[in-house]
Amino acid sequence: MLDIVVLFFLLGVFARLVKSDLRLPEPLYETLSIYLLLAIGLKGGVELSKQPMLDLLPQMLACMALGFAIPFVLVPVLRLLGLSRVDAAAMAAHYGSVSVVTFAVASAYLARQGVPFEAHAALWVAIMEAPGIVAGILLARMGAGGASQIQWKELAHDVFFGKSVLLLAGGLIIGTVMGEAGTAPIDAVFVTPFKGVLALFLLELGLVAGGRLGDLKRYGVRLMGFAVAAPVVLGLAGALVGSLLGLSTGGVAIIATLAASASYIAAPTAMRMAVPEANAALSITAALGVTFPFNIVLGVPLYLEMARWMNG
Repeated sequence: MLDIVVLFFLLGVFARLVKSDLRLPEPLYETLSIYLLLAIGLKGGVELSKQPMLDLLPQMLACMALGFAIPFVLVPVLRLLGLSRVDAAAMAAHYGSVSVVTFAVASAYLARQGVPFEAHAALWVAIMEAPGIVAGILLARMGAGGASQIQWKELAHDVFFGKSVLLLAGGLIIGTVMGEAGTAPIDAVFVTPFKGVLALFLLELGLVAGGRLGDLKRYGVRLMGFAVAAPVVLGLAGALVGSLLGLSTGGVAIIATLAASASYIAAPTAMRMAVPEANAALSITAALGVTFPFNIVLGVPLYLEMARWMNG
């Protein structure tokens, strides 16, 4: 049975397909995104305050390595599908980075299924957001003599201090410093309403994704096939990494979900600046128009089954 937040997403897609005048005000969309990033970070930080950091180091290194490696695996595949070097690298960067909203949906689904997972999982999200983007930029510029033209200082500032990373990391730090007792006074704002806010955010994303479905006709079945097959293969790789790390079944499912997800917030912004010649619509259509809906409707349950299989 689908989680209720997924139905809100499907409602948004349906509204766009029937050309409804339903719209969420832009300021509300921005507010919801800020809320979700902070709430996820705070929750992860509270649990992180209970963990010895040294024990988490293998997980952190593995997450960084996984995110960095994904673009190197995907670029040759995308080149075989006919994409140019820069378009292949840009799309691979989107898949090397992660989707915070997909993580939120996976967390809600696991909670609904009664499957526990490591409470500091938000730390994995924060760590995996940037390495894939950096790898994609390197691949786009390798052999093209263009690496020296990138303003690396400016790019690093935008990647590591952009809205999504800053809010997520800031929430993690605040939650870690204050702990459970220190954050208790704001639970009524950041804990109780979380799923309702997520539902509203997914309604808006449904409207956006529904508007992208027409682009699939332009890019053809190859793009759609990749956008469905890639998350399954990457999810399996993530599940393997999580299992080797000795994570719980829920934790393996979360790592698999993160590996399978594709960024449509941080990655497009960074790639527009570092690789402006890449076709941004191509990557956004694949990530938001195909992979995101696939993951939240079919992918997350599939990754949970992968995790159960990996953990015996």
